[in-house]
Amino acid sequence: MTKQRLLPLAAVLALLPDAAFAQDGRIDVANSGDTAWLLASSALVLLMAMPGLALFYGGLVRTRNFLSVLIQCGAIAAMASVVWVVVGYTVSFGDVTSGWIGSGNAWMLITLGNVRENTTVPESAFVLFQMTFAAITPALMAGAWVDRARFGWVVAFCTLWSLVVYAPVAHWIWGGGWLASTIGTLDWAGGIVIHTTAGVSALVVAIMLGKRKGFPQTLMLPHSPALTMAGAGLLWVGWFGFNGGSALAANDDAAAAIIATHVAAATAAMVWLLVERIVVGKPTGIGFATGAIAGLATVTPAAGFISPGTAILFGATGAVVCFLAIQLVKQKLHIDDSLDVFAVHGVGGMLGSIMLGLFMAQGLGGTGYSEGMNAVTQTAAQLIGVGVVALWSVIGTVILAVMASLIFPMRVSEDAEREGLDITSHGERAWEFD
Repeated sequence: MTKQRLLPLAAVLALLPDAAFAQDGRIDVANSGDTAWLLASSALVLLMAMPGLALFYGGLVRTRNFLSVLIQCGAIAAMASVVWVVVGYTVSFGDVTSGWIGSGNAWMLITLGNVRENTTVPESAFVLFQMTFAAITPALMAGAWVDRARFGWVVAFCTLWSLVVYAPVAHWIWGGGWLASTIGTLDWAGGIVIHTTAGVSALVVAIMLGKRKGFPQTLMLPHSPALTMAGAGLLWVGWFGFNGGSALAANDDAAAAIIATHVAAATAAMVWLLVERIVVGKPTGIGFATGAIAGLATVTPAAGFISPGTAILFGATGAVVCFLAIQLVKQKLHIDDSLDVFAVHGVGGMLGSIMLGLFMAQGLGGTGYSEGMNAVTQTAAQLIGVGVVALWSVIGTVILAVMASLIFPMRVSEDAEREGLDITSHGERAWEFD
């Protein structure tokens, strides 16, 4: 190559940053576009918790408990965020040693790399994105104990739960732990890590707390279906960051995941209305909102692995199965999972996680299986992942709920429950009409 031809190449190389490559040859400078998308996705996921989930749950309770739901969702997300910075991140995504929990190399975020390994984004951006997941997951459980759980117990339990249940499971599947590396379990954005853990734990707490006074004889109507619809809309939009951001890049994977997310929610919402029309006689706003959330939960573990067309099937199946699950839990078993956390989030997340084993096949439009895996082995891996995580959630929840109750009683008094938690627990009312 002549000297004249080398000059342009030398000029281009001179413009590259000195730290473009690490000593081991890996790229050590983040991609600005991918980073920007992850930061935006982090904001969308936080929007899901505050105010999306808070409004969705708040509209479903009676007026005298509306403010307590908002405060609980906010406090849970806040405490989970602090725990994440102190030790949660390093338990979930610290250096892989045993495969059970991450090492303590990143406690208090003292050592973060320029670029998170196997991504093109700064590790700090990755920490932020995963923090929003850690914040909303325990907040999902709040729907199981509305109207009757003591605020101090809620905060104590969810703080412990974030560290003991959520963080290890995140490591097992997303942090290079044993379920992913040894079994081959997959989870795109949280069908197992988020929805199975929160859904199963919510059911356990609902059983331990006992029923609300009057359940199931007294009809406890939502005080504001309009607020629930608004909250569902915020959750729906925020879920684009949830599933699209899990691509960790601004690319085709993110776009395809968002399309799958949207069509699954849209299908599930409409199928739920149809089922309501057949069973109840009228399609309702609460039904539309609940159906959309069921579809979103069902597609979450698979959004980046399946075709957008297949996501329609996930949405329809999720709507029907979750609708039946509500009838089973409340009407047949008489378990007061007040806002159907297990029946919608838990059942939807587990259902989508298992369906993924079949529908990620290339012949069905999916991304295809990794080497040595097929529809049967992948489905088996998914079943093992769901089963192990569900069992861990049950054991951890029982122990942690009892531990927290040694300091804070789990349930408020009958008088407080009758008067409402807004005024008895927080000294305020959500609505004043003087």
